[in-house]
Amino acid sequence: MLENILYAISVVFLWQNIVLILLGTAIGMVFGALPGLTVTLAVTLVLPFTFDLSPESGIVLLTGVYCAGTYAGSISAILINTPGTPSSVATAWDGFPLTRKGRSFEALSVALHASVLGGLISAVALIFFAPMLAKAALAFGPTERFALTFFGLTIISRVSGNSLTKGLISALFGLLIATVGVDPIMGVPRFSFNTFYLYGGVGMIEVFIGIFAVAEIFNQIGKRAVAGVLSKDDSRRKIIRWNAIVPHYWTVIKSSVIGIVIGVIPGTGGSIASFIAYDEAKRSSKEPDNFGKGSLEGIAASESANNGVTAATLIPTLTLGIPGNTVAAIFLGALLIHGLTPGPQLFENQGGLMYTIMISFILANVAMYIQGRFALKSFDKIINIPPGILLPIILTMCLIGAYTISNSLNSVIVALVFGCVGYAMIKFEYPTAPMVIAIILGGMVEESMRQSLILSDGSAMIFLTRPIPLVFFILTVFVTFFPVVIQQWRKWRKTAVTRNLKSFRENSKDSE
Repeated sequence: MLENILYAISVVFLWQNIVLILLGTAIGMVFGALPGLTVTLAVTLVLPFTFDLSPESGIVLLTGVYCAGTYAGSISAILINTPGTPSSVATAWDGFPLTRKGRSFEALSVALHASVLGGLISAVALIFFAPMLAKAALAFGPTERFALTFFGLTIISRVSGNSLTKGLISALFGLLIATVGVDPIMGVPRFSFNTFYLYGGVGMIEVFIGIFAVAEIFNQIGKRAVAGVLSKDDSRRKIIRWNAIVPHYWTVIKSSVIGIVIGVIPGTGGSIASFIAYDEAKRSSKEPDNFGKGSLEGIAASESANNGVTAATLIPTLTLGIPGNTVAAIFLGALLIHGLTPGPQLFENQGGLMYTIMISFILANVAMYIQGRFALKSFDKIINIPPGILLPIILTMCLIGAYTISNSLNSVIVALVFGCVGYAMIKFEYPTAPMVIAIILGGMVEESMRQSLILSDGSAMIFLTRPIPLVFFILTVFVTFFPVVIQQWRKWRKTAVTRNLKSFRENSKDSE
């Protein structure tokens, strides 16, 4: 192992590979920050350029794109309320409110540090625990994935704002949207209205662009805002320091571990990791009421979790040949193109290459941090553009980004339609977060549930007779009802204390 690690270090630090990883992180940062240009698209476009490179150099380039693209989704999420990637949705919940308060640079700084730490922790896990975690991932079949994704839906109750009823209505609408497209089991079109574009379902990126960015622009236009849409950043010293993340170190570690555990499970991804980490951070926070209103802890949880997924998704890919997500599938294709077949024997026959991939994740996160330090001040200047100029530019960028997803005006129409939906939800005070969560997780929940029922011949007992699903369902019940019980108990205790105090004062007066 030590010999392979030393070989990997010598390969990764060749000057041409350092240039490639810097180039990859720059490309990933641009694609991740622009609405509509996802990290999957970036890795796909870069893949053909790796054909003439050695396997080590090709993987190094793709690694830089992957890591930086995952992080950069937080930039647009924080500055213009448009998640650049689905896994940055939770970041927007607290990032954009901080931008409105003039603390955008602070939010960007925490996002950068949390992303780098999450990526580094994930890379270390890939190096030392890959075979062990891969064996654990084999225990997750459709039933276990259903229990996990269903557990992820429990966050809906805690992001519904003041009205749980409105939150549930929003979530049900999101689940309805998630059913659009071809049935994943039977192959029958649903709610497609004989439109070929909808056979693949409603695109999540188009929905995010509409719900977050277009709706906010419509809202500002509706207010006839000509100034003050975004507050000027009041940071006196725009210096990026590691101590910005120190108060949230435990949240970062915990969320990174959550990202790693979920990342090794094929078919999941950064979205569910960020939601679960965000929910856990809110549950254990000393200031849970700040979440959704501008909490740096919320940003730290979301970003460390979705970046903790990055290297972890390659664990089942390299050890078992099972891609953890779409980007990991592209990595798998890159290995196959170079004549390498992932699996246990690959570690024995190509140990140096395997550890080169692992070490490249560490270097990619270091390169991402260096480039992020220089880029943040430039990104932060966006909020200084007058709203009368900024809003049309953002709307144009969003619609262009929506168009590039499928090179079709249908994507633009979807973004505008959901922009109107989002604007109506803002006006009638319906939370958008539950709907977005339901859209992201709804497809996973349905597919894994129906696969499980097929395996059990229609018996729902399969969800209660397996240990892992049973544990997740117990957790689901616990995190759903425990806060309600605690709240009622505190209310009862407060009432009892008030009643006893009142009785004590009356008795004191009587004794006098």
